[in-house]
Amino acid sequence: MARRSQTPMLELFAVTAPGLAPLCREEIRQQPLLAGLSQVEAEAGGVILRGDFAALYRANLHLRTPSRILVRLGEFHAENFSQLQSRAALLAWEGFLPPGVAVDLRVTCHKSRLYHTGAVAERVTNAIGDRLGRPPSHHKHDEESDAPGAQLVVVRLLHDTCTISLDASGALLHRRGYRLATAKAPLRETLAAGLLLASGWEATSATPPPLLDPFCGAGTIATEAAMLALQLAPGRHRRFAFMDWPDFNAAIWQTALEEADARAQARRGEVGASLVLQASDRDAGAIEAAQANAQRAGVEDVIAFTCCALSAITPPATPGHVVTNPPYGQRVRGGADLRNLYAQIGKVLRAHCPGWQVTLLGADRALMGQTGLRLDTSLTFVNGGIDVIVARGAVD
Repeated sequence: MARRSQTPMLELFAVTAPGLAPLCREEIRQQPLLAGLSQVEAEAGGVILRGDFAALYRANLHLRTPSRILVRLGEFHAENFSQLQSRAALLAWEGFLPPGVAVDLRVTCHKSRLYHTGAVAERVTNAIGDRLGRPPSHHKHDEESDAPGAQLVVVRLLHDTCTISLDASGALLHRRGYRLATAKAPLRETLAAGLLLASGWEATSATPPPLLDPFCGAGTIATEAAMLALQLAPGRHRRFAFMDWPDFNAAIWQTALEEADARAQARRGEVGASLVLQASDRDAGAIEAAQANAQRAGVEDVIAFTCCALSAITPPATPGHVVTNPPYGQRVRGGADLRNLYAQIGKVLRAHCPGWQVTLLGADRALMGQTGLRLDTSLTFVNGGIDVIVARGAVD
């Protein structure tokens, strides 16, 4: 089958964890290599976009906060199974499903006449078979695997409107490829990137302010900070589901990679020597893991890792940002009383970091209050199934 034009506009949806959609929207606005994306609006669960195939490739390559990028293949009214199958069969499946590919259909139904998810999945599978000449096989999509697998198809029925989308990412986008070593309660890369964006740290300025993480664990915040400041594309060293699509254009993808590499090389020359990133932890094993992860990400040369207690940190004299994910009970210490630790955080920051900005990720506003710092706790995320608070303020 001949390849169709790569210029038609696609409707895309950048799926985010709860709380990250507004930050993803701002990230898109600030990313110059995503200029081909026409932003529509953030909504619950993500950001709606429009762009061509080049924009789709760049969104997967460059965006730091989404979990995956979906292509919305079609939307239509369906109030019975005959309509569902016949109208789904009109969609251009052949541009996205290679012969013999397995699919995994994830179906949700709300306030619609069609409410049986298994029956909906069966009719959509039949529709694919009607379009392609034979029905696809079924296999569970492993979103944590880096190996090629089943194509994820997302079917959503709401008020009898059926929306069918295809996952363009494959493995979830937090899987950058560098974090093989982990410490206790690791923070997903997408959430670490969101935390940095929420902090207001000016990573892309001509001279980024110093950044300090005194509870670095596996070093995810520091590594994401270095990649952000050096403008390293987070998807540079991984595969994506769209690479297996019949309409995949390798030349467009190669151009995107070359643009990303040139930009990162130029940026390293501009700020690499002046970048001040400090990460510390009292756990020697955590520091070892953090250094290994930073090395795989190619940023070990711009992060100063230190094994030390919170009270022993030695930040630079120039004010900067503290961005950190301290223990908050549910995941590390089984709910133990951490009031003394949070009081110590406030005491150490006032002693060593006056005039700095601080962003803490935690699960308990009362614990945040123990720091004695004036913190805005209105922003919330979900981390590993736990509702967490992003507390932001100044050290006075």
